[in-house]
Amino acid sequence: MHYAPDSETCPLPFSPFKACTVPRPIGWLSKISPDGVHNLAPYSQWQNLTFDPPMVMFAANQYPDGRRKDTVVNAEQTGWFVWNMATYDLREAVNISAMALPPDEDEFERADITKADCIDAPGARVAESPCHFECRYLSTHRLPGNSPVGGVDVVYGQVMRIHVADWVILPSGKLDIATIRPIARMGYYDYATITDIFEMRIPSASGAAEDGLEGKPPSVKKE
Repeated sequence: MHYAPDSETCPLPFSPFKACTVPRPIGWLSKISPDGVHNLAPYSQWQNLTFDPPMVMFAANQYPDGRRKDTVVNAEQTGWFVWNMATYDLREAVNISAMALPPDEDEFERADITKADCIDAPGARVAESPCHFECRYLSTHRLPGNSPVGGVDVVYGQVMRIHVADWVILPSGKLDIATIRPIARMGYYDYATITDIFEMRIPSASGAAEDGLEGKPPSVKKE
């Protein structure tokens, strides 16, 4: 089976596009509006970009009527957004926060999630989540689609502060991913959770190359 999505109808009852690019990490993003309204929503088009300095991106499709997502607007207006790790234990709250609510409704309250203060960013973190990035907004790149909902805002940010709960840090200093059980987006309405982990190292990789794969900057700047 093959088809050209820009000019041909998919021959399958469900589009395979998102089901092929799996698993996708979830950007469970919290923000606050200039009016002080808290906002929380998950995005499966989320990814790390680089590590020195750490930068991230997320892509938010427009609503069918052409409106932009509150997450994008709030990040642009306040200059910040916060990533919260989505876990299996928090799956129902993640799903509830995906609802299309009015801009003046607080998804933290709708999902019955506790707010935790940030240090640098305005707004709040998800207290029940074990890991967070406070991200300074950098820029937005808008891409038009074939339909209003196909139009997308690609938002870039720099991670200014990383939070990790002590209970998920192993004696080795690594994160206990098997205990955290992050969830990831699959195709259709499906999700996956991480339970099996294995390690592979590139043969003959140099120290600098290994640092890059690990995401370790070559030096830590002193104040």
